[in-house]
Amino acid sequence: MRGPEPLDFERAWPRHSHAKENAIRDRGLTPARYYQLLHRTAASIQGQAHDAMTAHLILRRRGSVVRR
Repeated sequence: MRGPEPLDFERAWPRHSHAKENAIRDRGLTPARYYQLLHRTAASIQGQAHDAMTAHLILRRRGSVVRR
């Protein structure tokens, strides 16, 4: 997954489930790597410009909303 793709995937699969883990693995990633990419993308300017609401929800869930 590159660019804002993790945010699009997370919007489609908002809840953690076994099916979501399988979909992540089908994309060639481990769940741990997916969540690393997701959090990095959500914190980036590019990710926030692409989908501000999903990026904010991810950062808030993680407990690290970036303050400007």
